[in-house]
Amino acid sequence: MTTNAAGSPLAPEWLQVPADLNALHTPMWAGDVARNDAGELAIDGIPVSELQRQFGTPLFVMSENDFRARARAFSDAFNDAFADICGGVDVYYAGKSFLCTSVVRWVEEEGLRLDTASGGELAVAARAGIPGADVALHGNNKSDGEIHRALDLQLGRIVVDSLAELERVAKIAEARGETARVMLRLTPGVHAHTHEFIATAHEDQKFGLSMAGDSTDQAGLSAAEEAVAAASGYPGIELLGLHCHIGSQIFEPDGFALAAEKLLDFLAAMQAKYSIVLPELDLGGGYGIAYTPVDTPRPPAEIAQAMAAVVRTKCAELGITAPRISIEPGRAIVGSTTFTLYEVGTLKTVRVDAPGDGNVTYPRRYVSVDGGMSDNARPVLYDADYSAILASRTSDAAPQLSRVVGKHCESGDIVVRDVYLPEDVAAGDLLAVPGTGAYCWALSSNYNYLARPGVVAVRDGSARLIVRGETEEDLLNRDMGV
Repeated sequence: MTTNAAGSPLAPEWLQVPADLNALHTPMWAGDVARNDAGELAIDGIPVSELQRQFGTPLFVMSENDFRARARAFSDAFNDAFADICGGVDVYYAGKSFLCTSVVRWVEEEGLRLDTASGGELAVAARAGIPGADVALHGNNKSDGEIHRALDLQLGRIVVDSLAELERVAKIAEARGETARVMLRLTPGVHAHTHEFIATAHEDQKFGLSMAGDSTDQAGLSAAEEAVAAASGYPGIELLGLHCHIGSQIFEPDGFALAAEKLLDFLAAMQAKYSIVLPELDLGGGYGIAYTPVDTPRPPAEIAQAMAAVVRTKCAELGITAPRISIEPGRAIVGSTTFTLYEVGTLKTVRVDAPGDGNVTYPRRYVSVDGGMSDNARPVLYDADYSAILASRTSDAAPQLSRVVGKHCESGDIVVRDVYLPEDVAAGDLLAVPGTGAYCWALSSNYNYLARPGVVAVRDGSARLIVRGETEEDLLNRDMGV
């Protein structure tokens, strides 16, 4: 809930002054995060001060129950929506968002499959013991070693990204006397981001096979169609179907609907022209989560019903049997399950020129924490917005526009660009930044030789490390000293 009280002219238009600085905006948090009777933020009853005492800060704090609940919500919603169309949906958790062996086991136990994007992610999957048939491998530049590993593990699908890669996978599989199960990643000319999507004739990106008719040397033949025709002639390839991914942090179903229509048109055309029936269609992921109070993610059931209606109608119109549908929610499962816990250090207030009037200045407070761009690179990489809350206590102090920054020797080291925090935030306080489950730990680095934080999973009132935090000794062990 926000108030109409005047905020700082330095704040972005979307940022309102909260009516209660101590309240949690629930869409941004795991379901078992709340303030306890002492006013301290707690997860499944464990206060953040206890987590700091046990594990230190910075620290990624994840709700295992919330992860499992979100995984089930996607599985149940899409299976229900598509039951009468294709018997259900295969939900692949996108491992690139966050991956460790514990998460792989949760994914398997909740009946989901796993999408990987590298040999390293395949190694995590193998160590966790998930069956290869439930794993997919993505990537625009797979090495021969990664292709061999995919075949060694008998993966359920290899998502091929180019004509050259298709040929390479086919040759490796044939030389081994095996068959690679392949999906073709197409670029349907649909780009989606948050509340908008655009349709274009061409795709200026590194991923996928273009569906545009002039994308190969053969007149009128798209790279996508050439790949379908070529795949059918390779003895080492079993062509399962088509795959697409139209963007990320998407809140509206329109882009998914248009992409599904275009791929189903293509699937029907290939069936008519080459008598090739492609039994599977993967519509990718990109479902958004709430990073700030103005983000409005859709419930899984709403997305599923909208997509099912399009597939049902389009298949009837084309007179084809609906393919088996799969999706790849990663961020939408793990993102809101996790917050990052930081300790406040230095505070500094500067005066900034008012927008449009350089003769008037306003205060902006810089709140430095003990992490930064090494544990959350998304603000500096993507200009991503986050929120923060005073976690170690409540406060009745007035709101002050603040910028939460890290400790790195970099001016762009910003964790939360704009947030209202209590005026009395001080060194030693704990701050929590929600929505850091996806692409934060996964993108973490050792910039300035900071050790990467650990990840704690909380379930049934108990916290345990699922990824150990690094030590300086870990960093120095790789230095050969030659």
